[in-house]
Amino acid sequence: MEVGIIGLPKSGKTTIFNAVTAGSAIVDGFAKSSNIGVAKVPDKRLLTLSNLFNPKRTTPAEITFIDLPPPPDGIGDTRGISGEFLNNLQAVDVLLLVCRSFSDPSVIHVDDLVDFKRDAESMMYELIFSDIDLVSRRIDKLLEKYKGASKIERATLDKEKDFFIRLKDQLGSNIAIRDQTITTEEWKILVGYQLLTAKPVIAVVNIDENQIQEQQAMLDQLGLFKDKSDMGMTTMCGKLEMELAQMDKASEKEFREDLGMQQSGMDQSIDLSYQVGGKISFFTVGEDEVKAWEIPSGISVQRAAGKIHTDLERGFIRAEVIHYEELISCSGVLADARKKGLIRSEGKDYIVKDGDVVNVLFNV
Repeated sequence: MEVGIIGLPKSGKTTIFNAVTAGSAIVDGFAKSSNIGVAKVPDKRLLTLSNLFNPKRTTPAEITFIDLPPPPDGIGDTRGISGEFLNNLQAVDVLLLVCRSFSDPSVIHVDDLVDFKRDAESMMYELIFSDIDLVSRRIDKLLEKYKGASKIERATLDKEKDFFIRLKDQLGSNIAIRDQTITTEEWKILVGYQLLTAKPVIAVVNIDENQIQEQQAMLDQLGLFKDKSDMGMTTMCGKLEMELAQMDKASEKEFREDLGMQQSGMDQSIDLSYQVGGKISFFTVGEDEVKAWEIPSGISVQRAAGKIHTDLERGFIRAEVIHYEELISCSGVLADARKKGLIRSEGKDYIVKDGDVVNVLFNV
């Protein structure tokens, strides 16, 4: 999964990137290229499995965070989203919007006054305007095709045109694609367009250390992001989290305890990315490696096998599956689990569940 980090100039988005990836990207100045970092997904289940199987290596699932450089004119207030910046946004799975709340007289806000709610709404509007532009251009192309089309072709074009006009009308009423009623067949039409308001979104309010006690009150102001499965929000003291991410684990833990900070900014971002992106983890175990795999929720075990290797999906025969909790109840001894009938033989259509331990049988 790839998460694209965007924000208005001077919002601290590169600081947030460093915080969630333990990176060291330069935070001052205008970046001309993306910063790319990989965060390992923390999972206590993986550590338990590793202790049980004592493999040569233990490999967690990973999320890639991309700190996207904004266009020269910035974003917000309909400055527009186009060109390479649009292409970059379309390529990621989740959008993370950094909204500035911290005060720093030496770092002047692009709109003079600091207002995280205004900034969040401004960026969301830009995503909608971008989709309106793309949908409008698609409607124009359909009308052009209509001129030389046969009667049968026109019926198909009419259906698609009406669908895109409906999308445009609702976008014009500030209704994102993700909030519109769209059928399964219609979603198939949209797959190639990578509309921005169809993507899951996370809002991160970048706060000061003296705002830590105000976090919940600040989040209450972001009603747009509440109670939606594909949208999330959190606060993060980016500068502090960036510094903590560079410490050794023992020192970081001590500082967090002193500050009353339970979960790291990195872990918050990973949890939210999994949540809004609709992701789960399954495991493979053995003497050589114990590994966690990130996959979309609701996919078949055959497709999940393709995450491990394309040959496993292509030559899939069946999968042996046991849930993590069931395996732990047998102290991780697969032979005992098999004797108790806890290891199930599943066909290609079985839907993988979070925490499943999977062994794929295949023939190529």
